[in-house]
Amino acid sequence: MNPIKGLGLALVAALALPAIAQAKPFMVVGNDEKVTWDDAGQVVLSAPGKDTVSIIDLADPDHPKLVTSLPLENSVIGPPTNIAITPSGALALVANSVDNVTDNGALKQVPIDQLHIIDLTANPPKLLTTLQVGKQPSGLDINAAGDMAMIANRADKSVTVLSIKGAEVKVTDTIAFPDSVAHVAFTPDGRHALAVRNVANLVSVIDIGADGKAAYNKLDLPTGTTPYNLVVTPNGKLALSLDQGNNGGGCDGNVDGVSVMDLKAQPPHVIDRVVVGDCPEGMAISPKGDLAIAVLIGGTNSAKNAWFHRKTGSLALLAIHGDKVTKIKEVAAGALPEAIAFSPDGGTLYVGNFFDDDIAIYKVKGTEVTDTGRRLKLPGHPAAGRAGP
Repeated sequence: MNPIKGLGLALVAALALPAIAQAKPFMVVGNDEKVTWDDAGQVVLSAPGKDTVSIIDLADPDHPKLVTSLPLENSVIGPPTNIAITPSGALALVANSVDNVTDNGALKQVPIDQLHIIDLTANPPKLLTTLQVGKQPSGLDINAAGDMAMIANRADKSVTVLSIKGAEVKVTDTIAFPDSVAHVAFTPDGRHALAVRNVANLVSVIDIGADGKAAYNKLDLPTGTTPYNLVVTPNGKLALSLDQGNNGGGCDGNVDGVSVMDLKAQPPHVIDRVVVGDCPEGMAISPKGDLAIAVLIGGTNSAKNAWFHRKTGSLALLAIHGDKVTKIKEVAAGALPEAIAFSPDGGTLYVGNFFDDDIAIYKVKGTEVTDTGRRLKLPGHPAAGRAGP
């Protein structure tokens, strides 16, 4: 994987192409082969070197096709949003948060600081370069203009800011926080980003000036316990944070929720909390903004003799009407569901099932979600995924 070492904030991805063209719609999925769970619910680590990043063609949304799988390290440790695709569909950014190293004869996880840049216009798609960002880069996002990205660095307690110009990706700044940041998401107008502080139980607002300078101005919104993931409605009105509960040990049989934030109010504030179920982690919102879906792990990686153990997880469907968010039903998912993404037209939903090594394909009609029964097999355990425009 040839990680690039010793590079500072002036690091530039030295890429071959002067410009990047529009690419076909893809879904990018990270497959982690370093981590699994045994029957007692304990983490089992394996030596690195077998991870892959799968590129999936969504030209026919109902029948996605696996194009290629690149041998790139990535991790299930973190929210399943450590992947983002530029609005043109030309570049994919994939963060690698932890590595497994040998210490006194045993493997242990240590934070790492890699960001892979993938050219989706190449045939087949290929790795362009790997950048050095903050330690344990986790959730990340790209703004609607496609010229800025942000990455939450859990171990470094920071957010890395990057510029994107054609095929050139450059680290431009770092925003420090008092504690861990699990995910970051832009508002549609690009004037703000929301940093999910999973230890402090806060979502912090990052202001972005006309000059592109980003700053944390100490505006914090209190969520439920252990927020981990977050989505913003396409109209920029609401943000929904997934609150895992139990200080990060939320897969315990107890219900957890979503904090609903009104971003248009002055000041922005939390207006509701919605119970969704046990252990939400993945989340996606439809292109129309009328449906959000929380992926419930639901004890699928817990000890098999635990009272809350389940063989499969589920999808909590949340209808959005104005500023009202309502859970309407649950739909069955696979074993340890993680990644989730809508097709560009919103008519198809893709859910990555970690233990099943596949992507489940659902049809979406309004707020109805139906399992087609079709599965796209992958070369490993899908830990994260995003779909492009």
